[in-house]
Amino acid sequence: MSHPQRNTGTFRSTGSSRSPRANRSARPSAATRSMQNPPPARTNRHALRRDPRAHWLLLLLTLAVAATALLFSGYGRHEIAPTTAPAHQCTTAPATVRTGGPVMSEGDGKLHSAHLPAEKVALTYDGGPDPAWTPALLDVLNKHHVKATFFLSGTQVAAHPDLVRRIHDEGHQIGSHTYTDANLAQVSATRARLELALTQNTLAGAAGLGTRLVRLPHTGDTASLCADQWAAGRRAIDDGYILVAADAADRSPKGGEIRQFTGSPAAIDATERILASPPRGVRFTTVGAALRMHGVNYPVSEATEAKGTAVMWVQALSRGFADAMTWLLVAAGLISLGRLVLLFTVARLHVRRSRRKRRRGNRLPPVNEPVTVIVPAYNEEAGIEATLRSLLASTYPYIQIIVVDDGSSDRTFEIAESVREEDPRVMVVRQPNAGKAAALNTGLSWAQFDIVVMIDGDTVFEPEAIRNLIQPLADPRVGAVSGNTKVGNRQGILGRWQHLEYVIGFNLDRRMFDVLECMPTVPGAIGAFRRQALMGVGGVSEDTLAEDTDLTMALCRAGWRVVYEESAIAWTEAPSTVRQLWKQRYRWCYGTLQAMWKHRRSLVETGAAGKFGRRGLTYLALFQTLLPLLAPLVDVFAVYGLLFQSAAQAGAVWLGFTAVQVLSALYALRLDKEKFEPLWTLPLQIFVYRQLMYLVVVQSVVTALLGSRLRWHRMQRTGSATDTLQRQPT
Repeated sequence: MSHPQRNTGTFRSTGSSRSPRANRSARPSAATRSMQNPPPARTNRHALRRDPRAHWLLLLLTLAVAATALLFSGYGRHEIAPTTAPAHQCTTAPATVRTGGPVMSEGDGKLHSAHLPAEKVALTYDGGPDPAWTPALLDVLNKHHVKATFFLSGTQVAAHPDLVRRIHDEGHQIGSHTYTDANLAQVSATRARLELALTQNTLAGAAGLGTRLVRLPHTGDTASLCADQWAAGRRAIDDGYILVAADAADRSPKGGEIRQFTGSPAAIDATERILASPPRGVRFTTVGAALRMHGVNYPVSEATEAKGTAVMWVQALSRGFADAMTWLLVAAGLISLGRLVLLFTVARLHVRRSRRKRRRGNRLPPVNEPVTVIVPAYNEEAGIEATLRSLLASTYPYIQIIVVDDGSSDRTFEIAESVREEDPRVMVVRQPNAGKAAALNTGLSWAQFDIVVMIDGDTVFEPEAIRNLIQPLADPRVGAVSGNTKVGNRQGILGRWQHLEYVIGFNLDRRMFDVLECMPTVPGAIGAFRRQALMGVGGVSEDTLAEDTDLTMALCRAGWRVVYEESAIAWTEAPSTVRQLWKQRYRWCYGTLQAMWKHRRSLVETGAAGKFGRRGLTYLALFQTLLPLLAPLVDVFAVYGLLFQSAAQAGAVWLGFTAVQVLSALYALRLDKEKFEPLWTLPLQIFVYRQLMYLVVVQSVVTALLGSRLRWHRMQRTGSATDTLQRQPT
């Protein structure tokens, strides 16, 4: 690396009777000497690897698993494709079926039906097992030494396998009541077979057995069977099942019948009454034992049992995931509401403090010391001239402007040089490309004054911005000041979304950070610093991609106060395409994660460092990392609720969330004295822009976890912000 090429004139101040302390740093500082003998050029540490593409595959896989879990849970809970009880009027089953016995099977290619032998009664219970009534019912049966037949639903079997094992161990028979108690007359043959197969799987996983018995949900005795119910039953018989109906309720109590109970607490009392005074000569038994059918329940192979166990685990995990998402949605809503209340309360306090200062006047003397403005520039030909001219037009006259051309391949250097020739307050330094942090350090080494303002190469300052920005430095405790960044190119919908984000998110947050004394970021677009503070933390670190955040966190940990000055306004050009926006936010987010990890020890430190860590880092971890990371899962759950749960409830939640966002936007825009016109884009922002920002966080976190190093992403400038600002009212 050769010596930096510099073009300077004698520094001068204009328009003031008070002379600045010009050339205060004329003697070379340590930083200046190091730049006069710079180290050899080196490769940017963040350009070592290309972005890993497995992020998208991992994200899509995670969302697919989440959606599958929700679908499986919803299917088992009757939220997806639910069935209903049959209508009272229906086409009846064939007469041979309606007048035949309640137990039907196939043998020798023919349909056989049978009644229970005389003086034998089979007690049957549909549904369950359920902890609310199954244990008590088993106790009643055990007390009277009676065995019964339980037609169980697969979802309940998977949820309560211990009850299934108790039923089997106590000698009762088990049949299938389908997986979800679905009305098989209302579903396709494929789903009917799935219902029965899933029930067999859960029985195998819960108790290591299978069953040949099946009872169709929503059916009673054979005389009341509908034609479509019989068609579903016939398919089950063809698949090898024994179909069990019930006998008519008015059948003579002399035995030879199957009695049907719906599993419920009421079945316990009914069973107790029957067994306490049974008809003379009647014996209570199971369906299989009454008809001398062997192998009604049979042991399954280890492979089948393992498969059944897997199905049970899938159901348990899917239900647990759905329940967790419900609680997560509630928790996220409460936390977000709490954040809004905190933001509004603290922002109001910040406004009152600012107004009180203006009314009473600042008790501290005004800051009139000269200022060095450092402008790092890499391929900024579209906006560098507007940036420099806005600085030269500042009402604050005591400024030195240092443009550090970081190896630009366009006309950035030539444009900056032409401005320097017009006004010697501008210095142009040229160096091989080394990154923004290195460019800032180069500018810092040439800085002449104790107050340093750092800006981006596309930032346009309002005339009063520098004067307003440095006034908080009258307090010797303040080491840095964040200005108020506004989006200049806000004509399109993407620009309006970013404008709302800057006003609602960034600036409201900065008011809160100011009051709570935990400011994590002085934006690169506009920030003022004490040179002493910068030197105390070693200048601008090149350890992260978010050099502004890294620097601010270091200053907070060093005990300096960092404040927000809303009246110091600078306009910046926001990305104009989704691709450019993605690159910018990806770099910001990844760099912020790097800075958070670098300064993680502040969480356990004392004093100002601990205050910053426990307030600022915790806030960033919760609201800029954790909740956005979980947001895609919450969105999948919200879509699921809209499609398969209460659409009205989901719509009400969305409208409530939108209303809160609109109120937040109204308040933030009012504080920043902005027009309300962009608010019409806010609902669309929730659907599109918010999702994009969440995906940025997801990919950034995965990049960090994989240990990848992100290459430097630079936004392609168009100068559109400058054109817009010419039409902005001052």
